[in-house]
Amino acid sequence: MKAYGIPVVDTRTASSAEEAIQRSREIGYPVVLKLLSTTITHKTEVGGVQLNLGDDAAVRRAYATIESTVREKAGPGNFLGVTVQPLVRTEGYEVIVGSMLDPQFGPVLLFGSGGRLVEVFEDHALALPPLNTTLARRMIEQTRVFKALQGVRGRRPVNLAALEQLLVHFSQLVVAERTVREIDINPLLVSAEAIVALDARVLLNPPDVREEQLPRLAIRPYPNQYITSWTAADGTTLTLRPIRPEDEPLLVRFHQMLSEDSVYRRYFHLMSLGWRVAHERLIRICFIDYDREMALIAERRNSQNSSNEIVAVGRWTKLPGTSDAEVAVLVADPFQRRGIGTELLRRLLEIGRAEKVPRLVADILPENQEMQRVCARLGFTLHQSADDHTVKATIELS
Repeated sequence: MKAYGIPVVDTRTASSAEEAIQRSREIGYPVVLKLLSTTITHKTEVGGVQLNLGDDAAVRRAYATIESTVREKAGPGNFLGVTVQPLVRTEGYEVIVGSMLDPQFGPVLLFGSGGRLVEVFEDHALALPPLNTTLARRMIEQTRVFKALQGVRGRRPVNLAALEQLLVHFSQLVVAERTVREIDINPLLVSAEAIVALDARVLLNPPDVREEQLPRLAIRPYPNQYITSWTAADGTTLTLRPIRPEDEPLLVRFHQMLSEDSVYRRYFHLMSLGWRVAHERLIRICFIDYDREMALIAERRNSQNSSNEIVAVGRWTKLPGTSDAEVAVLVADPFQRRGIGTELLRRLLEIGRAEKVPRLVADILPENQEMQRVCARLGFTLHQSADDHTVKATIELS
């Protein structure tokens, strides 16, 4: 889990009391001994946890106690030894982060109150991967433990930003490692100083289960393969990438750069700035299903204030009841006539082919001669529509 940015407490295995003592000396006293077993999930129910062991004698007694108790309560085949961990003294809260495979939705994420009483409190929230920081924060806020995480009774609030990032990385692990059927990090100790996984359980799919037999992800992961860079003729360097939910603030500033004429040519009627940047509208535009539509933004680094800004947006959306998709491009006024719209549309055509979209169509106002010329250069067929007084642009991709 370290590869996914999830900090894990130093854990070492031991199959004998003397080996446990050696591991304890390597880590440094005091230590914690926990049952090592592939069959028992809740170690405390069978006496499988011994805390705050300060010397060799204490480790030897703890090992013998765990072994005898587990053999008595669960049978000899359930004891494989112990794990040895340093005793973590950080004051914090125990939470759980987990995932299980649902036959319809695929991997489903869980976050909430953790520790020994996780089933008693039943304080948790569910979500579908992959997450971003916004979705991770909403997941945290849905739990009752969230109030405690903000700081109560003199305790400092935990590092919520770090917890959000951990949930994002955990969701990436679940998406990438499809062999994992279930995974729990419990307890995950969170505090103002650190976040550390104290224990974890991982259950894999049987080795004969192929990936194509597994349920599909309910939400398609962010398509990193479509991120590219491009330099305009005037030297402007842009990143062309699929839109993300967290791009909403950048889209607000983008719409502030649009003239009424640009808005009219894109939407075929005037729209107030307040309506265009309303949160209810932008969240639908930014948080998309990449299986049904693709929105590309052209992003540049503003040298004056060292911030990123969106200078153009292109999108195709699959039409209901057909396999075709409707495409449109909008460039901010200060960046028009630099070839950005043409390049954005060209990339959308490439992605459409990669996504097996058979045909792209566009409606263009007759007076929008520049967009008609761009479409014609890229291979679209243009014809005048008598019904709605627009120019229809069509291109076959398959």
